[in-house]
Amino acid sequence: MGSSEDADTMLRYGAEFTPYVIEGKEYWRLLTSMFMHFGIDHIANNMIVLFMIGDNLERALGHVKYLIFYLICGIGANIVSLFFEMLTGNYSVSAGASGAVFGVMGGLLWAVIANRGRLEELTSQRMAIFIVLSLYYGFISTGVDNAAHVGGAVIGFCLSMLIYKKKNRNNYYRPYNNDIY
Repeated sequence: MGSSEDADTMLRYGAEFTPYVIEGKEYWRLLTSMFMHFGIDHIANNMIVLFMIGDNLERALGHVKYLIFYLICGIGANIVSLFFEMLTGNYSVSAGASGAVFGVMGGLLWAVIANRGRLEELTSQRMAIFIVLSLYYGFISTGVDNAAHVGGAVIGFCLSMLIYKKKNRNNYYRPYNNDIY
């Protein structure tokens, strides 16, 4: 049915292209493009990062909040990319989960900071270095939507500030009267 590395095929099946979204009012592309990737390497890179850190944020937020968080970050990153392309006039076909993945990174950075610099095995220093190196890799590579990466990270950080609640260890259910102990 076509190659996932061919822009025309990707457009046919839902990749994001700013003129299609703005002029054609095909807003659904802001969502569908998150689930499309240009080749096996592209999806493998995104899924490896998501596998390495995604479960940490999912445990911190819960399954449903995590799903909503992920989708908002991905769509938000695509919107940031769309506006950046409109400002520069440099339009390209884009697809991939990396905006949402960077959102997860940004969200985890806030969760780690909110927990005094540590969440499970993650530290704020490790998360910051991971994000900076990931952004750096994007900026030195060709064909990378860096606006979506930066936008996703910022959206994830801000959204996490709004919805992440630090777990308080003193609020566990105690079946017995505290006066006994």
